[in-house]
Parts: sequence; C-alpha cells; structure tokens
Amino acid sequence: MAKQCLRIIIAGEVQGVSFRYYARQQAKALGITGFVQNSPDGSVEIVAEGETKALQKFLAWCKKGPPKAIVNKVRVTEKPFQGIFSTFIMRT
Repeated sequence: MAKQCLRIIIAGEVQGVSFRYYARQQAKALGITGFVQNSPDGSVEIVAEGETKALQKFLAWCKKGPPKAIVNKVRVTEKPFQGIFSTFIMRT
C-alpha cells in the first residue's frame, strides 16, 4: 500500500468548535499519524501520514469538519513521507 504525507490547512470557523479533538479521533480511527494544531491566523493546520486511501477519507472529513465548524477553504500540500510520527496528537 502506498503511503503519503499531507499538510492540510483548514480555514473558516474552525477554532473553538473542537476541530482538533474530532480530527484526532478521525485520524486515530483511520490509522493516520501526525498532528493537528491551531494557527495564529484562525485556521487549523494538520500534518497527516498514512495509507493513501485512509488519507482520502480523512481529507473528505476535513472538508466538512465537526458539527459546529464552518469550513470555507481547505488547502492541501503533499510532503515527502518520512514515517516520523508514532501517533496522532493535538498540539497547542
């Protein structure tokens, strides 16, 4: 199975709605490793590594987000897969 690493920036009303918590739950359920963190500009940044199919499902979830989120824009950049994460964490 092919593995990839994605950097995902989610903009909109995505802070203060438990986006990081739900993203971590989704990632763990899909076997994805990496991190999620709030950015100073009000967006959420995610670096996610895993199987391509799992990342596609995760990305589809990111485009909707948790119930109270309003996602306006999702920017995705592919990065070199390094396999450096052992789990998926929320950064502060």
